[in-house]
Amino acid sequence: MANKELVFKIKSDFLKSLAHPVRLEIIEYLKNREASVGEMVKAVGVEQSGLSKHLSVLRMAGILSSRQEKVTVFYSIRDRDIYQVLRPIAEILRKKLKESQDVLAQLGKV
Repeated sequence: MANKELVFKIKSDFLKSLAHPVRLEIIEYLKNREASVGEMVKAVGVEQSGLSKHLSVLRMAGILSSRQEKVTVFYSIRDRDIYQVLRPIAEILRKKLKESQDVLAQLGKV
C-alpha cells in the first residue's frame, strides 16, 4: 500500500470509529466526567457487552483512555481535541437542517 493510500486508510478507520450513535453518545457523556462501565450502562442504555465493544473501539482509536481501580474500569476522553472534530460536523448538520426547513416553508407557501 502506498503512503498516500495508508494515510487515507488511517483517517478512514478513525472516522469509522466515530460512525455509530452509541459511540457518539459515549463521547458526549464523557465530555465533562470520567465514568465507570456501570454508570455508562445506565446512562447510555445499552447492555454491558455491547457497551464494552464500543468502548474498545474508541480506546483502540485513541479517543478514550481507561484505568482500573480494583474491579471497576473507568473511562475518560484521552484527547479533548475530539470535540474540535465533532463541532464542525454538528454545524454542517445544523445548516443542512435549516436549508431543509426553508425548503419546506417555501413548499407550504405554494
